[in-house]
Amino acid sequence: MNTQPPEARLAAAAQALGLDLDASQLASLLAYLALISKWNKVYNLTAVRDPEEMLVQHLFDSLAVIGPLRRHTQGRAVRLLDVGSGAGLPGVVIAVCCPEIRVDCVDTVGKKAAFIQQAAAQLQLPNLRGAHDRVERLADRYDVICSRAFASLSDFVSWSAHALADDGVWLAMKGKRPDAEIAELPAASEVFHVEQLTVPELAAERCIVWMRKRARAQSATAAARP
Repeated sequence: MNTQPPEARLAAAAQALGLDLDASQLASLLAYLALISKWNKVYNLTAVRDPEEMLVQHLFDSLAVIGPLRRHTQGRAVRLLDVGSGAGLPGVVIAVCCPEIRVDCVDTVGKKAAFIQQAAAQLQLPNLRGAHDRVERLADRYDVICSRAFASLSDFVSWSAHALADDGVWLAMKGKRPDAEIAELPAASEVFHVEQLTVPELAAERCIVWMRKRARAQSATAAARP
């Protein structure tokens, strides 16, 4: 067991991940964990309830995607949808670390969407919103659609394809490289990168499966031929 206080461990984890987070952001992340713990006493937000495990499996795990996400967005003010967000992992963490990204967290469970709204208010995150809905019914379009332990890749992209901008990307957080799921992806989508992640204090495999809509140029050209 790591005997350091959570504040020191979080700062060390952020540094290990190459993240330049200020004191206010670090404090917000810990306040978010405390909020999950408080709500977990009444509502079943997450299966992990031990503070030690929550720090690593929730917070550090979500922080591991911030660097890759920033490299993709290059600091642009993009819209991101977190599908099946639950307690807001990684959506709330992204909203704290990337104030330029507008984050919508959608979940079919009303209490979980309400928790996101409470987190947005309590942590003073104007770029965060919780939505109680099914992703299939969303009318907005997003530059990035992410998920963490949500569904198979095939279901994830099928359910959310209408909400992805034409030049947008899917970011799926997975454990081991899901080759079987990749093989079952719909023809209209494709993987363009599988990025291995190292999560501080976690001895388990993690990766991001980056996906996009398959280019239609070839099919369009073929259709135009006499």
